[in-house]
Amino acid sequence: MKSRKAVTVLVEIVKYVVLIAGALFTLLPFVWMVLSSLKSGGEIIMIPPTLFPKKVLFSNYVEAWTAAPFPRYFLNTVLVAGITTVGVLLTSILSAFAFARLDFPGKKIVFSLFMATLMIPGEMLLITNFVTITKLGWMDTYQAMIVPWLANVFYTYLLTQFFSSVPDALYLAAKVDKCSDLKFLFKIMVPMNKNAITTVAILSFIGSWNSFLWPLLVTNSKEMRVLSYGLVRFQSEAGAQYQLIMAASCILVLPIVVVYLILRKYILEGMAYTGVKG
Repeated sequence: MKSRKAVTVLVEIVKYVVLIAGALFTLLPFVWMVLSSLKSGGEIIMIPPTLFPKKVLFSNYVEAWTAAPFPRYFLNTVLVAGITTVGVLLTSILSAFAFARLDFPGKKIVFSLFMATLMIPGEMLLITNFVTITKLGWMDTYQAMIVPWLANVFYTYLLTQFFSSVPDALYLAAKVDKCSDLKFLFKIMVPMNKNAITTVAILSFIGSWNSFLWPLLVTNSKEMRVLSYGLVRFQSEAGAQYQLIMAASCILVLPIVVVYLILRKYILEGMAYTGVKG
């Protein structure tokens, strides 16, 4: 028994050592980016390289922020990501409620067609979406970056599974009390599934924040660039000023890190509950 217990303890130790090593290996590029953003131009290209800066230069962030119109890029990104997330939540919640609770002709067929679209790679839709945006005259506008992404089939499917788990007795009791469907949705269904909805909101916001290819295709002017596209252009404009490039990269990543740290409880609970349901 003692030998078996010792083996179990050893296995647990090895497991945690591997997990910690993997976490450190994953964090290393991020740590290197942050530390490099605080170095001088000469130190960042020093051979052999140094991990910690000899002199911390927070002025790199100020210089990077003013070297390109990053305030405009930041505003564009916040607007696009925020409006897209609100739109995704509205369409996903309403359509998920319809699939989970309402009965209408062709419901199963429509839902099956929705699920079938998940097998289509998103890259295949870029050309048709681009042609549509061009015909509508929306090139280099906010609606070009927002409207095509106001609905997401996967999030609809995910919320449908959560809404379907709410007992039918609650819905029937609400109908007996003459509660409308919309009131039942926003007073009962949404609060009961707030973790899943928060997870959808965060994932949608992060996806929109990090979007690069679509804004690259539908924007031309510097005034309409988002952070991810603006960072790529800044890399070519900044040349060998790697410390400024690293500082600009931190500016792009920092809001997402802050959002995760604030809402990580909801993300973990939503993901854990999804795993239990699966």
